[in-house]
Amino acid sequence: MTSPHRFFAAIFSLSAILTPVSSRADNWPNWRGPYFNGSSQEKGFPAVFSKTDGVAWKTLLPGEGASTPAVWDDAVFLTSADAETDSIVAMRINATNGEVVWKNELGKGMRIDERSTYAGSSPVTDGKTVWFFSGNGDLAAYDFEGKRLWHRNIEEDFGDFAFQWTFSSSPQLYDGLLYLQVLQRDTPVNGRGRTDGPIESFLLAMDPATGETKWKHVRPSDAVQESREAFSTPIPILHEGRPELVISGGDSLTGHDPATGKELWRWSTYNPEKIGHWRLVPSPVYGAGTLLICAPKGDPIYAIAAGGNGMVGDKGKLWVSEGKEVTADVPTPLFYDGYFYILNGRNKFLSCVHPVSGKVVWSKPVDAKTKLEASPTGVDGKIYVMSHLGEIFVYSSGPDGGDVLGTTVFGESQSVNIRASIVPANGTLYIRTDNVLYAVRK
Repeated sequence: MTSPHRFFAAIFSLSAILTPVSSRADNWPNWRGPYFNGSSQEKGFPAVFSKTDGVAWKTLLPGEGASTPAVWDDAVFLTSADAETDSIVAMRINATNGEVVWKNELGKGMRIDERSTYAGSSPVTDGKTVWFFSGNGDLAAYDFEGKRLWHRNIEEDFGDFAFQWTFSSSPQLYDGLLYLQVLQRDTPVNGRGRTDGPIESFLLAMDPATGETKWKHVRPSDAVQESREAFSTPIPILHEGRPELVISGGDSLTGHDPATGKELWRWSTYNPEKIGHWRLVPSPVYGAGTLLICAPKGDPIYAIAAGGNGMVGDKGKLWVSEGKEVTADVPTPLFYDGYFYILNGRNKFLSCVHPVSGKVVWSKPVDAKTKLEASPTGVDGKIYVMSHLGEIFVYSSGPDGGDVLGTTVFGESQSVNIRASIVPANGTLYIRTDNVLYAVRK
């Protein structure tokens, strides 16, 4: 089998991703899928389905969670809260029949607020090992049989996290290293945050086989208060032959050398007035030589040219979105078949945007009863979005798209906070509600 190192090294071309992470393009090995942008090139997924039509199986989970499943062949991985044990559990589910293959305790403690649990970070896998992270700092590696290979707690190693809300960022695997970012306040908040030393925001690189720290890069920021907090995940890109890890948060977008963590370039800022309550949730997304960073709270989306050096400033800015339709406070945008798709979960619009010019090709309302915070997924000429209540809307993709192909509801009676994104893998749509995982097939 080709090594994971070669898979990841071959993922990107000059301005578009050509080769998937896995040896099969239909696996979904991390939060945003084989291309790190929310898309898959697989075919054969339904537009019309329901709880009674197309469901191959459903599995009751131990509790709530917002982690998007990772899928490799017959293995589906996710985390869940477990109220009975007050813990976060790591799980493998059989993709064929929905049976729980194994369930292991990742760490004690389930939540710090009622909005979410510590089960918000998505796992990442290379087809042999799977890595899980939870918002209370537990990070662990398991083989596919459920044997724990190593465990460490990031809070114990580097100090208590200083976040107003429950921390969530997904681990990332790239070119032989495992990465985790922690972008947090520089002072304690609500009794959280270390008091025995400086509170730093950082990018951490580890040996995937052992969990050993390879390097820690402190990422400075002049953001203030909650605006220092980010819940995004780093994305790897290769632009004009240069590999980078791109990070959003702390009022800025930065590119880093994956081998050392060194900051290669920085763009700022979407927050010149230094507003103090602008935490950042969406991850950056890359396509056609363009990087997107989404300003919070209904403010614009900024398109930055990839390949910068030093402080890129306005010269690196390609375009800025206009109006209240093209914005994203929580969902990470999708790049699929040459276009960005931006989900405005507050005002309920899905927009197709040209990556280089920023032209809004179309913008369509989403007829949801509540807000949408799950990120959009693109596959088989379709865009899938889901609301907090589990309302699912399927749109046609492309410049001539925007038609509603199907709608359905998968939330249960108690569902009020569904955030996991829909995953297409191996001919199956995986739909996670508050406490149920569904498998839908054509």
